[in-house]
Amino acid sequence: MPPARGPLFDVDVPAGFQYRNDFISVDEETALSEAIGQVEFSTFEMRGVVARRRVAFFGRSYDAGGASTPPVPPFLLPLCDRLATWANVDTDAFAMALINEYRPGAPIGWHRDAPQYGIVAGVSLLSPCRMKLRPYVQRGSTPGGRRIASHEIALERRSAYLMTGESRNAYEHHIPAVATLRYSITFRTVRS
Repeated sequence: MPPARGPLFDVDVPAGFQYRNDFISVDEETALSEAIGQVEFSTFEMRGVVARRRVAFFGRSYDAGGASTPPVPPFLLPLCDRLATWANVDTDAFAMALINEYRPGAPIGWHRDAPQYGIVAGVSLLSPCRMKLRPYVQRGSTPGGRRIASHEIALERRSAYLMTGESRNAYEHHIPAVATLRYSITFRTVRS
């Protein structure tokens, strides 16, 4: 029998993964969504494949080559402060912000965030999605057979999550295709 879901039960996630519903208010979601509507998005290519989601990077570049990105815009700073408080880090520890635009039908494939980043903090806007997680296995060392998700969580709109420790280092994650427009705002610390 699958584990019970609901407010009386803990979510089934790896150690180091924290989740909060209603992290921001409806009014905050509206203001963030309107500001994001003015952001210039780019296509994103990984390993020669153009993703169906679009992205906007701020602060430190995701590219290990140090590509230039604009500073974190002022409309993201209050959210960054709140996430930093929850993560128990200084706001300045979040060196990079990324906004993903998921149009209907856009997923994000299985991945583990770039190794130069530590804590990943995210907020979901406009629509919910499912996040699936599974133990990370280095490329080329995959055991036989198809690998499946070992954990799954619904990321509700206006919710937030933190990925630290085991959930960040020993797992990879993916978001199946969304049904309606969704924005994801993530902040990352740099490993020392």
